[in-house]
Amino acid sequence: MKVGVLTGGGDCPGLNAVIRSVVRKGVQEYAFDFAGVRDGWLGLVQNAVVPLDIPSVRGILPRGGTILGSSRTNPFKHEDGMRRVRDTLAAHDVDALVVIGGEDTLGVATELNAQGVPLVGVPKTIDNDVSGTDYTFGFDTAVGIATEAIDRLHTTAESHMRTLVVEVMGRHSGWIALHAGIAGGANVILIPERPFDLDQVCEQVRSRFKINYAPIVVVAEGAVPKEGQMVLKDQSLDEFGHVRLSGIGEWLARQISDRTGKEARTTVLGHIQRGGTPSAFDRWLATRYGLHAIEAVKDGDFGVMVALRGTRIVRIPLAEATAKAKVVDPSLYDEFEVFFG
Repeated sequence: MKVGVLTGGGDCPGLNAVIRSVVRKGVQEYAFDFAGVRDGWLGLVQNAVVPLDIPSVRGILPRGGTILGSSRTNPFKHEDGMRRVRDTLAAHDVDALVVIGGEDTLGVATELNAQGVPLVGVPKTIDNDVSGTDYTFGFDTAVGIATEAIDRLHTTAESHMRTLVVEVMGRHSGWIALHAGIAGGANVILIPERPFDLDQVCEQVRSRFKINYAPIVVVAEGAVPKEGQMVLKDQSLDEFGHVRLSGIGEWLARQISDRTGKEARTTVLGHIQRGGTPSAFDRWLATRYGLHAIEAVKDGDFGVMVALRGTRIVRIPLAEATAKAKVVDPSLYDEFEVFFG
């Protein structure tokens, strides 16, 4: 059997760990052959496939990014995209796919599987917003990086007695903002799931200055004020129809400065959150996902995604995993209100 491996969407710490795990177990235990698809779905559209074997995955466990490359390509947005995908799979004798990606990549996988392409999904996103799994790999690394940045910003904020606004990733979900904000001791945490009251934010900032303390505000890129829309620098869309978010941090810092009379600065962590070496937990989780994904292929159990439930790896229908995004439960956010302001 020949298995194709594909990584799609934004790069993410732990992708290489999955590739390594899939190939090692597939070759050593099942005698499978492997093909690496270059640059996500684009590789299947453009017939960009490379050999993948054990020597090619040696030493990649601690490396960030993906040795196969990635893109935000949607094959259904390309002329004859489905035909070209099938032609590429046939040309390289690929019998099944292991698709590693987030909501968009797995959404395409769900549709392809419905059209007869045998595949197994692996959940990847630093946003932790894929339904059906407790955690996606990449999330732990992103939270660790954001927390370290917040820790460092506390000292410079205190030195100059200014507000520092930290913008983190999170288009539709505030998992990174909430986890890193709490771990880093932020005074205000703003997430997409709960439109914020700008007046309340400014009052929380003032309350910190009253006790001679420089406030830290953590805001997810998709957070919005109650009376407005997302603040964007760029209105262009990717192939999945998503706006390229940016700008809420700078806008919020200006509003805080104007309304409180206190200086406010912005730090946008951006791609730093998903670059570099994966954490120990993400290496462990990604490795387990790979082992269970290739086992599902061996079992002929296609149209599923491997997921973490407690400490167990289970299989769930891809359609269930991609039906909706996993967002922060309001009750979880409310648990931490005592630390706000």
